[in-house]
Amino acid sequence: MLLSALSAVLGLSASAAAALAYKGVDWSSVAVEEKAGVSYKNVNGAAQSIEQILRDSGVNTVRQRVWVNPSGGIYNMAYNVNLAKRAKKVGLGVYVDFHFSDTWADPAHQAIPSGWPTAIDDLAWKLYNYTLDASNQFQDNGVQPTIMSIGNEITGGLLWPTGGTSSWYNIARLLHSASAGIKDSRLNPKPKIMIHLDNGWNWNTQNNWYTNVLKQGPLVSSDYDMMGVSYYPFYSASATLSSLKSSLTNMANKWGKELVVAETDWPTSCPNPAYAFPSDAKNIPFTAAGQSQWIKAVADVVASVPKGHGLFYWEPAWIHNANLGSSCANNCMFSNSGQALSSLSVFHNI
Repeated sequence: MLLSALSAVLGLSASAAAALAYKGVDWSSVAVEEKAGVSYKNVNGAAQSIEQILRDSGVNTVRQRVWVNPSGGIYNMAYNVNLAKRAKKVGLGVYVDFHFSDTWADPAHQAIPSGWPTAIDDLAWKLYNYTLDASNQFQDNGVQPTIMSIGNEITGGLLWPTGGTSSWYNIARLLHSASAGIKDSRLNPKPKIMIHLDNGWNWNTQNNWYTNVLKQGPLVSSDYDMMGVSYYPFYSASATLSSLKSSLTNMANKWGKELVVAETDWPTSCPNPAYAFPSDAKNIPFTAAGQSQWIKAVADVVASVPKGHGLFYWEPAWIHNANLGSSCANNCMFSNSGQALSSLSVFHNI
């Protein structure tokens, strides 16, 4: 009843979500969890590799973040090549999320990797060679990613301070260089190249950013294929499903790129949320069933938009970090013992 009501409000057809080409999850931390002793199990409690569990649950693509020179090697290229090989072995596509940092890159953090230059010409050349080399490493290991994101949530720019919003030209120059490295690589076939911002529900944010960057000159339309957005329900009451639909529709009409919700989550437990939830999601329960309802509702929004092509759930298996950075206690789609929740099978239906 709830989903029917949402579909009616948003003007969606019952079969809209069948159009999604990318049905995915971010599984960046599964090797960390396995090293800590986690054994993943399917919904029936049988131990299986997590890649097989995801595949059997309807997931067709996995997203994984790449850090440059992280402490301990976690999320570096070697880590990611090994993870990507596992995905490919069971037939999953790979979406590489370059952070261009030694640690988290997000709206509040975009630090230049240690040892990288800061002058724009030198930094652009370094970035070109980094994405070229990383792409070639994947190809040489038999992995051809389907998507590569040149930066993660770069609403405030990337590679600070050089690529901050005090110089939109520098942002455009760096993104062009990152794209060129991928295009000049040996990867065959070439991946779709994505630009990824946060707050996908906020059209003003998206419009201002792309308008400012694209008018600089260095970044041209052929440099990228996809616009990705993060869309979370627990950071703003303004993040309504209807606002997401409006924002994505405007993006499609103005730029004509493929559109993907690159990150979303829904809690199974949220006793003390820091912010009010969006009004058109308040009746969705904080349960596994609620996760399914949320994912289906977001997928229906994406699929209803021209060139709306995908949805990725962020880190559903990171059970030792179950709040996933939010004020909600648990956003995972696996139990504390590593067993898949019933919600994971929603990917068959989007």
